[in-house]
Amino acid sequence: MTVTEPEVHPPDQHPAWTEIQASPEFVSLRRRLRRFVFPMTALFFVWYMAYVLLADYAHGFMSTKLWGNINVGLVLGLLQFVSTFAITALYVRHATKHLDPAAEKIRHDIEGDLS
Repeated sequence: MTVTEPEVHPPDQHPAWTEIQASPEFVSLRRRLRRFVFPMTALFFVWYMAYVLLADYAHGFMSTKLWGNINVGLVLGLLQFVSTFAITALYVRHATKHLDPAAEKIRHDIEGDLS
């Protein structure tokens, strides 16, 4: 017995893709995503470039000892990782609260109740 796979359209060939993409719900979802992603990307890029420029041009500042062998450069470098995890946590919270419910509604409207 063979199992027949359901017909799946690539997104650009879905019969109603242009209507879905132009729908107010989809436009709102895309806007919500962009309002989080673009500013957060810009903020992280500025933070990262500040670290790189300080490391390259502010040797004295970056080598300032804070305690023991721990200096400003090491702390700022470790904060790069902390900020990455913080941004990830913020995105997950934002997606769970604002993006996932809207995306699920759009998916349900398109596919119907599959359960």
